Amino acid sequence: MVYTGRFAPSPTGLLHAGSLVAALASWLDARAHSGAWCVRIEDVDTPRCIEGADQAILGQLAACGLLPDGPVIWQSQRNLAYTLALQKLIDRGWVYPCGCSRKDIEAAQAQTVARHAAAVYPGTCRAGLNGQPARAWRLNVQAVQVALQLPEITTWHDRRLGPQQQNVATEVGDFVLRRADGLWAYQLAVVVDDAAQKISHVVRGEDLADNTPRQMLLQQALGLPTPTYLHTPLVLGLNGEKLSKQNGARALDLSDALSALNAAAQALGLPAQAGSVANALAAWTALWPQAAALPAYNPHP
Repeated sequence: MVYTGRFAPSPTGLLHAGSLVAALASWLDARAHSGAWCVRIEDVDTPRCIEGADQAILGQLAACGLLPDGPVIWQSQRNLAYTLALQKLIDRGWVYPCGCSRKDIEAAQAQTVARHAAAVYPGTCRAGLNGQPARAWRLNVQAVQVALQLPEITTWHDRRLGPQQQNVATEVGDFVLRRADGLWAYQLAVVVDDAAQKISHVVRGEDLADNTPRQMLLQQALGLPTPTYLHTPLVLGLNGEKLSKQNGARALDLSDALSALNAAAQALGLPAQAGSVANALAAWTALWPQAAALPAYNPHP
Protein backbone atom coordinates (compact mmCIF):
# COMPACT_ATOMS: atom_id res chain seq x y z
CA MET A 1 0.00 0.00 0.00
CA VAL A 2 1.22 3.49 -0.84
CA TYR A 3 0.42 5.89 1.99
CA THR A 4 -1.44 9.06 1.00
CA GLY A 5 -2.89 11.40 3.63
CA ARG A 6 -4.67 14.72 3.42
CA PHE A 7 -5.75 17.87 5.18
CA ALA A 8 -9.07 19.29 3.99
CA PRO A 9 -9.92 22.71 5.44
CA SER A 10 -13.09 24.67 4.68
CA PRO A 11 -12.43 28.30 3.69
CA THR A 12 -15.12 29.66 5.98
CA GLY A 13 -12.38 31.44 7.92
CA LEU A 14 -8.68 31.14 8.65
CA LEU A 15 -7.05 28.26 10.46
CA HIS A 16 -7.27 28.42 14.26
CA ALA A 17 -5.54 26.48 17.04
CA GLY A 18 -7.85 23.48 16.67
CA SER A 19 -7.46 23.16 12.91
CA LEU A 20 -3.67 23.40 13.20
CA VAL A 21 -3.73 20.33 15.46
CA ALA A 22 -5.45 18.31 12.72
CA ALA A 23 -3.18 19.74 10.02
CA LEU A 24 -0.01 18.95 11.96
CA ALA A 25 -1.18 15.46 12.90
CA SER A 26 -2.06 14.56 9.31
CA TRP A 27 1.26 15.95 8.03
CA LEU A 28 3.27 14.09 10.69
CA ASP A 29 1.42 10.85 10.02
CA ALA A 30 2.23 11.09 6.31
CA ARG A 31 5.88 11.90 6.98
CA ALA A 32 6.26 9.15 9.58
CA HIS A 33 4.95 6.68 6.98
CA SER A 34 7.20 8.12 4.25
CA GLY A 35 3.98 8.94 2.44
CA ALA A 36 2.44 11.79 0.48
CA TRP A 37 0.37 14.60 2.01
CA CYS A 38 -2.41 16.29 0.02
CA VAL A 39 -4.36 19.47 0.69
CA ARG A 40 -7.97 19.78 -0.47
CA ILE A 41 -10.04 22.95 -0.10
CA GLU A 42 -13.55 21.85 0.91
CA ASP A 43 -15.54 24.77 -0.46
CA VAL A 44 -18.77 23.09 -1.58
CA ASP A 45 -20.74 25.12 0.98
CA THR A 46 -20.22 28.27 -1.05
CA PRO A 47 -22.54 30.59 0.94
CA ARG A 48 -20.36 30.10 4.04
CA CYS A 49 -17.02 30.49 2.25
CA ILE A 50 -15.09 33.72 2.67
CA GLU A 51 -13.43 35.20 -0.40
CA GLY A 52 -9.67 34.82 -0.21
CA ALA A 53 -9.74 32.48 2.80
CA ASP A 54 -8.52 29.54 0.69
CA GLN A 55 -5.32 31.28 -0.33
CA ALA A 56 -4.86 32.64 3.19
CA ILE A 57 -5.11 29.10 4.59
CA LEU A 58 -2.50 27.85 2.13
CA GLY A 59 -0.28 30.71 3.27
CA GLN A 60 -0.79 29.74 6.93
CA LEU A 61 0.17 26.14 6.19
CA ALA A 62 3.28 27.28 4.31
CA ALA A 63 4.30 29.52 7.23
CA CYS A 64 4.17 26.41 9.43
CA GLY A 65 6.26 24.38 6.99
CA LEU A 66 3.29 22.19 6.05
CA LEU A 67 3.54 22.02 2.27
CA PRO A 68 1.48 19.60 0.15
CA ASP A 69 3.21 17.06 -2.06
CA GLY A 70 1.02 17.73 -5.07
CA PRO A 71 -1.46 20.21 -6.50
CA VAL A 72 -4.21 21.50 -4.24
CA ILE A 73 -7.75 20.67 -5.37
CA TRP A 74 -10.91 22.68 -4.80
CA GLN A 75 -14.23 20.88 -4.34
CA SER A 76 -16.06 23.74 -6.06
CA GLN A 77 -14.36 22.61 -9.29
CA ARG A 78 -15.52 19.00 -9.03
CA ASN A 79 -19.23 19.21 -9.77
CA LEU A 80 -19.03 16.61 -12.57
CA ALA A 81 -17.44 13.98 -10.31
CA TYR A 82 -20.19 14.40 -7.70
CA THR A 83 -22.91 14.37 -10.36
CA LEU A 84 -21.63 11.07 -11.76
CA ALA A 85 -21.47 9.52 -8.29
CA LEU A 86 -25.04 10.55 -7.48
CA GLN A 87 -26.27 9.26 -10.84
CA LYS A 88 -24.64 5.90 -10.13
CA LEU A 89 -26.62 5.64 -6.90
CA ILE A 90 -29.83 6.76 -8.63
CA ASP A 91 -29.34 4.07 -11.27
CA ARG A 92 -29.04 1.47 -8.53
CA GLY A 93 -32.19 2.71 -6.79
CA TRP A 94 -30.32 3.54 -3.59
CA VAL A 95 -31.22 7.23 -3.33
CA TYR A 96 -34.49 9.09 -3.44
CA PRO A 97 -35.73 12.69 -3.64
CA CYS A 98 -36.91 14.27 -0.39
CA GLY A 99 -39.38 17.12 0.05
CA CYS A 100 -38.94 17.60 3.80
CA SER A 101 -37.76 20.83 5.37
CA ARG A 102 -35.69 20.88 8.56
CA LYS A 103 -38.81 21.98 10.42
CA ASP A 104 -40.72 18.97 9.04
CA ILE A 105 -38.00 16.60 10.21
CA GLU A 106 -37.80 18.11 13.69
CA ALA A 107 -41.59 17.99 14.04
CA ALA A 108 -41.56 14.27 13.23
CA GLN A 109 -39.16 13.41 16.07
CA ALA A 110 -40.51 11.20 18.83
CA GLN A 111 -38.20 12.90 21.34
CA THR A 112 -36.73 16.36 21.71
CA VAL A 113 -33.47 16.68 19.81
CA ALA A 114 -30.49 17.36 22.06
CA ARG A 115 -28.55 20.59 21.66
CA HIS A 116 -25.99 20.37 18.82
CA ALA A 117 -27.44 16.97 17.77
CA ALA A 118 -28.95 16.42 14.35
CA ALA A 119 -32.50 15.10 14.09
CA VAL A 120 -32.76 11.52 12.80
CA TYR A 121 -34.49 11.49 9.42
CA PRO A 122 -37.66 9.39 9.83
CA GLY A 123 -37.85 8.20 6.20
CA THR A 124 -40.90 10.31 5.34
CA CYS A 125 -40.17 10.45 1.60
CA ARG A 126 -38.67 6.99 1.21
CA ALA A 127 -41.85 5.69 -0.43
CA GLY A 128 -42.67 8.89 -2.34
CA LEU A 129 -42.94 12.66 -2.09
CA ASN A 130 -46.65 12.71 -1.16
CA GLY A 131 -47.25 15.65 -3.47
CA GLN A 132 -44.36 17.75 -2.15
CA PRO A 133 -41.73 19.16 -4.51
CA ALA A 134 -38.33 17.46 -4.38
CA ARG A 135 -35.82 19.40 -2.30
CA ALA A 136 -32.87 17.11 -1.65
CA TRP A 137 -31.49 13.66 -2.46
CA ARG A 138 -31.02 11.11 0.34
CA LEU A 139 -29.23 7.79 0.56
CA ASN A 140 -31.55 4.90 1.39
CA VAL A 141 -29.38 3.38 4.10
CA GLN A 142 -31.32 0.16 4.55
CA ALA A 143 -31.56 -0.44 0.79
CA VAL A 144 -27.77 -0.28 0.54
CA GLN A 145 -27.31 -2.55 3.55
CA VAL A 146 -29.76 -5.14 2.21
CA ALA A 147 -28.42 -5.07 -1.35
CA LEU A 148 -24.80 -5.40 -0.26
CA GLN A 149 -25.57 -7.74 2.68
CA LEU A 150 -24.06 -5.32 5.19
CA PRO A 151 -24.74 -5.56 8.93
CA GLU A 152 -27.12 -3.06 10.55
CA ILE A 153 -24.30 -1.92 12.84
CA THR A 154 -21.36 -0.36 11.04
CA THR A 155 -18.11 -1.06 12.89
CA TRP A 156 -14.61 0.27 12.38
CA HIS A 157 -11.38 0.68 14.28
CA ASP A 158 -10.04 4.15 14.93
CA ARG A 159 -6.29 4.23 15.46
CA ARG A 160 -6.67 6.49 18.48
CA LEU A 161 -10.21 5.91 19.74
CA GLY A 162 -10.22 2.14 19.28
CA PRO A 163 -13.29 0.06 18.27
CA GLN A 164 -16.24 2.17 17.12
CA GLN A 165 -19.77 1.37 15.97
CA GLN A 166 -22.95 3.08 14.83
CA ASN A 167 -26.37 2.05 13.59
CA VAL A 168 -26.67 4.62 10.81
CA ALA A 169 -30.31 3.80 10.07
CA THR A 170 -31.51 4.48 13.63
CA GLU A 171 -28.94 7.05 14.80
CA VAL A 172 -28.76 9.18 11.64
CA GLY A 173 -31.36 7.94 9.17
CA ASP A 174 -31.24 8.35 5.40
CA PHE A 175 -28.75 11.18 5.02
CA VAL A 176 -28.53 13.95 2.41
CA LEU A 177 -26.20 13.69 -0.57
CA ARG A 178 -27.41 16.77 -2.42
CA ARG A 179 -28.97 19.60 -0.47
CA ALA A 180 -32.23 21.42 -1.05
CA ASP A 181 -30.27 24.47 -2.25
CA GLY A 182 -28.58 22.36 -4.93
CA LEU A 183 -25.21 22.25 -3.16
CA TRP A 184 -23.40 18.98 -2.62
CA ALA A 185 -23.42 17.53 0.87
CA TYR A 186 -20.14 17.03 2.70
CA GLN A 187 -20.59 13.26 2.95
CA LEU A 188 -20.75 12.66 -0.80
CA ALA A 189 -18.01 15.14 -1.70
CA VAL A 190 -15.50 13.83 0.83
CA VAL A 191 -16.03 10.19 -0.18
CA VAL A 192 -15.65 10.92 -3.90
CA ASP A 193 -12.58 13.08 -3.34
CA ASP A 194 -10.82 10.72 -0.95
CA ALA A 195 -11.11 8.01 -3.59
CA ALA A 196 -10.02 10.32 -6.41
CA GLN A 197 -6.92 11.38 -4.46
CA LYS A 198 -6.23 7.76 -3.44
CA ILE A 199 -6.30 8.69 0.24
CA SER A 200 -5.24 5.65 2.26
CA HIS A 201 -5.21 7.25 5.72
CA VAL A 202 -7.51 9.95 7.06
CA VAL A 203 -6.31 11.94 10.08
CA ARG A 204 -8.82 14.54 11.25
CA GLY A 205 -10.50 16.01 14.33
CA GLU A 206 -12.49 13.86 16.72
CA ASP A 207 -15.65 15.88 16.02
CA LEU A 208 -15.78 14.18 12.61
CA ALA A 209 -15.60 10.63 13.99
CA ASP A 210 -19.37 10.09 13.83
CA ASN A 211 -19.27 10.89 10.09
CA THR A 212 -17.12 7.83 9.48
CA PRO A 213 -19.89 5.18 9.30
CA ARG A 214 -21.91 7.25 6.84
CA GLN A 215 -18.84 7.63 4.67
CA MET A 216 -18.08 3.92 4.93
CA LEU A 217 -21.59 3.08 3.71
CA LEU A 218 -21.20 5.48 0.79
CA GLN A 219 -17.79 4.02 -0.05
CA GLN A 220 -19.32 0.55 -0.22
CA ALA A 221 -22.33 1.77 -2.22
CA LEU A 222 -20.02 3.40 -4.78
CA GLY A 223 -17.51 0.54 -4.81
CA LEU A 224 -14.73 2.70 -3.37
CA PRO A 225 -12.00 1.73 -0.88
CA THR A 226 -12.25 2.63 2.80
CA PRO A 227 -9.25 4.47 4.27
CA THR A 228 -7.80 3.90 7.72
CA TYR A 229 -8.98 6.52 10.24
CA LEU A 230 -7.37 8.38 13.13
CA HIS A 231 -9.30 11.12 14.92
CA THR A 232 -7.24 13.64 16.85
CA PRO A 233 -8.07 15.27 20.21
CA LEU A 234 -10.18 18.41 20.08
CA VAL A 235 -9.03 21.81 21.26
CA LEU A 236 -11.71 23.31 23.49
CA GLY A 237 -12.65 26.96 23.87
CA LEU A 238 -13.16 28.80 27.15
CA ASN A 239 -16.81 27.68 27.14
CA GLY A 240 -15.74 24.03 27.14
CA GLU A 241 -16.97 23.46 23.60
CA LYS A 242 -14.94 22.58 20.55
CA LEU A 243 -12.88 25.50 19.31
CA SER A 244 -14.33 26.38 15.92
CA LYS A 245 -14.96 29.23 13.53
CA GLN A 246 -18.65 29.06 14.45
CA ASN A 247 -17.97 29.86 18.10
CA GLY A 248 -15.53 32.66 17.42
CA ALA A 249 -12.16 30.90 17.39
CA ARG A 250 -9.40 33.37 16.63
CA ALA A 251 -7.24 32.97 13.57
CA LEU A 252 -3.74 31.66 14.27
CA ASP A 253 -1.14 34.25 15.19
CA LEU A 254 1.75 33.15 13.01
CA SER A 255 4.09 35.99 13.86
CA ASP A 256 5.84 33.16 15.73
CA ALA A 257 4.99 30.02 13.76
CA LEU A 258 7.03 27.76 16.05
CA SER A 259 5.02 28.87 19.07
CA ALA A 260 1.74 28.00 17.32
CA LEU A 261 3.16 24.65 16.23
CA ASN A 262 4.40 23.90 19.74
CA ALA A 263 0.89 24.42 21.11
CA ALA A 264 -0.53 22.07 18.46
CA ALA A 265 2.18 19.49 19.12
CA GLN A 266 1.51 19.49 22.85
CA ALA A 267 -2.18 18.83 22.16
CA LEU A 268 -0.96 15.71 20.34
CA GLY A 269 1.23 14.58 23.24
CA LEU A 270 4.46 15.78 21.65
CA PRO A 271 7.08 17.87 23.49
CA ALA A 272 7.73 21.50 22.64
CA GLN A 273 10.78 22.17 20.48
CA ALA A 274 13.21 25.07 20.19
CA GLY A 275 15.10 26.26 17.14
CA SER A 276 13.68 26.34 13.63
CA VAL A 277 10.30 25.17 12.34
CA ALA A 278 12.05 22.66 10.08
CA ASN A 279 14.00 21.12 12.97
CA ALA A 280 10.86 20.97 15.13
CA LEU A 281 8.92 19.18 12.40
CA ALA A 282 11.75 16.70 11.96
CA ALA A 283 11.85 15.99 15.69
CA TRP A 284 8.09 15.48 15.90
CA THR A 285 8.13 13.21 12.85
CA ALA A 286 10.62 10.93 14.63
CA LEU A 287 8.45 10.93 17.79
CA TRP A 288 5.10 10.54 16.03
CA PRO A 289 5.00 6.72 15.83
CA GLN A 290 5.06 6.51 19.64
CA ALA A 291 2.69 9.44 20.15
CA ALA A 292 0.10 8.07 17.73
CA ALA A 293 0.72 4.39 18.58
CA LEU A 294 1.19 3.74 14.89
CA PRO A 295 1.02 0.13 13.76
CA ALA A 296 3.95 -1.33 11.89
CA TYR A 297 3.94 -0.08 8.31
CA ASN A 298 5.83 -1.28 5.26
CA PRO A 299 5.48 1.02 2.24
CA HIS A 300 6.98 -1.68 0.01
CA PRO A 301 5.39 -5.01 1.05
